[in-house]
Formats: sequence, C-alpha cells, structure tokens
Amino acid sequence: MAADPVPSGAADATLPPPVPVYFVAEQTGISAEAMGNALLVQFPDVRFERHRIPFITSIAEARKAVEILDAAMKGPRQPLVFTTIADDTISGVLRSSRAPIIDFVSSHLGQLERILGSRALHLAVRVHGVQDQERYDRRMQAVEYAIEHDDGESLRHYDDADVILLAPSRCGKTPTTMYLALQHSVFVANYPLVPEDLETIDLPDPVRKLRTRCFGILTTPERLSEVRNERRPDSVYASIEQCRWELKRAEIMFRAHRIPTVNSSAKSVEEMSTVILQHLAKA
Repeated sequence: MAADPVPSGAADATLPPPVPVYFVAEQTGISAEAMGNALLVQFPDVRFERHRIPFITSIAEARKAVEILDAAMKGPRQPLVFTTIADDTISGVLRSSRAPIIDFVSSHLGQLERILGSRALHLAVRVHGVQDQERYDRRMQAVEYAIEHDDGESLRHYDDADVILLAPSRCGKTPTTMYLALQHSVFVANYPLVPEDLETIDLPDPVRKLRTRCFGILTTPERLSEVRNERRPDSVYASIEQCRWELKRAEIMFRAHRIPTVNSSAKSVEEMSTVILQHLAKA
C-alpha cells in the first residue's frame, strides 16, 4: 500500500522541509481531506506535503497504513494524520501508530452518544456521499464540464462556466480546475495562453466577452521552467527566457483587463482554490 499524493505547493530547497500530512479513511479520503484542510489553512506560514490513504476497510489494511505512518515519523518533520474512520476496531489499529492522529469521528461520537442517549451506527463517513442527490449530481456535472473544457479542449458553452482560468502552459490550471469541480461543484473552464495570445494585450477571442468570469494564474519563471523541463527538457518552451517572457506578457494582459490573479508558486491547490472561491463570493 502506498499513500496517494495530493497536489500541493511547489518545493523550495531554501525553505524548511514540508510537514507530511496523511488523510486516512474508509472511503475515498475526500471528507478527511476537506476537514483537515479547513484546519491547515489556518497555518499559512507552514508548508504541507499531502498524501491520501483511502479505502482502509480491514485490520490488515489498517496495519499497512500504520507502517506508512510510522515510517514517516523517521523523516525530518513529524507528520500529521487526519482520519474519518468510524469502525472502532480499525480505528484502534490506526491509533497504534506512533504518529499523532487527529480523529474527526471517534473523538466526537462518544460525546454525541452520551448527549443523545443513543448508540451511533459507526458507519463509514461519507460527507460527500449521494445522500444529497442534488449536490452529488451538481458535482458530477461540474467534473464532466471541467474534463471537457480542460486546457482549451472545447470552447463550447463557455457561458456556463462559473470561472475561466487563464494562464500560460503548466502554471497549475488543471489541478486547480479539478479540485474546484470535485470539492466545490464549481463549473470551471481553463484556457491556455499560448505565445500567439501573448503578443497582444487583448484577451483571446473565446473569452473576450467573458472578462468578468476570468481569473489568472501566474508563477515564477524559475518554477515554470522547472516544471516545463520535466515535460520537454532543454527546449525553448522550457527555457527561463521563454518562461519569463510569457509570464510578463500574461501579467500585463491581466492588469490591462483588471483580471484577478493568484500565484501558484507559493500556494497549494487548496489555497489557490480558496482565493478563487473568495473572489467568486464577492462577484
């Protein structure tokens, strides 16, 4: 069993190592991640490296998860573990780990049982389950919309977008798009600004009449060059000069049209999404 990585902020050798964070759950781990991130966002000066350990439904799987967590205790930073496991036996195995466990379910169920005078079912937590069919359908529609409109794949129905993310290639549009769709049911399209678009300050034709729905993503030339070199090593596309030019031109375009921006080099996907959601709430 390996912990599933969750997209997060960029690494920086000049900063202290990030704190490993594990979201452990009987289901997908989305609920544990959502609740854990609600706490982590209160610590903007701390970098986190997020991992998801989903579908822990047996004692054997719980023991494997403990092995992962105990191994993380040997790292330079003590890990954090958020869990939503309701099964008492499996939760008990998990608590045998040397890593600190923040239990969103077991620590509160006992108190609720005492207050209500009733025994809880101790079912797997499904905060985002299909019990609310309307919300579930909306989220699935948002995910389908995000997939269809990722990276300018389709220019149809842009009018249906809640927000359109604009950025040069490899600035973090896709993970932010998918996170907003899956976690918050936001209809997101993202459009890549290619060099031809950046030769002028005019917005590209597909989004020109939708300026108020646009949101720009920027990063640093160094980070963009690093990411692009992983895809096309030693290419003009990945050169620091090209990255610097594209980002500067994109910034000029965004400023000319009063398009809000977020910098992906210093923020995780969760933090970027929060900034975008705050903007949408004010719009």
